Amino acid sequence: MSNHPAPEFVVQAQLDAYNARDMDAWLATYATEAKQYAYPGVLLASGHTEIRARMTERFTETNLHARLLSRSVSKTADGATVIDHETITRSFPEGPGEIDMVAIYEVGGGLIRSGLFIVGEARLAALSGDRA
Repeated sequence: MSNHPAPEFVVQAQLDAYNARDMDAWLATYATEAKQYAYPGVLLASGHTEIRARMTERFTETNLHARLLSRSVSKTADGATVIDHETITRSFPEGPGEIDMVAIYEVGGGLIRSGLFIVGEARLAALSGDRA
C-alpha cells in the first residue's frame, strides 16, 4: 500500500492551489522534473523553474479561476492518468473571458509528472450596458 495521496487528490490540490493563485502550493503538486505540453505534444515547460516562469504572470490575474466540469481517473501500474475537463476564467489581452480546457495529468509517487493541455477558443465576456 502506498503512502502517497490518491492521484485524484493530487490533481485536486493542484486545482485548489491554482484557484488560490498560490504558486508554491501549486508547484509542490508537480514533480521536480515534470513537463507541461500543449496538445498534440508541444513542450511548454520542463522542470519547476520553467513551469514557474510560464505561470507567474497568469497567477497575477485577479479573476483567474478554474471550474471543474468532470474528472476521470485511470489507474496504471506506476500511477494514474487523471483527465479533467474545466472552464477557466481569465484575463486575456482582449479582455476578460473564459476557455474550456481538457487537462491530462500523469500522476505517480504522489506528484504530477506531466500535464497535456487541450485548450478551446477564448470566449470574451460580453460588455455590460453601462460601460462606455
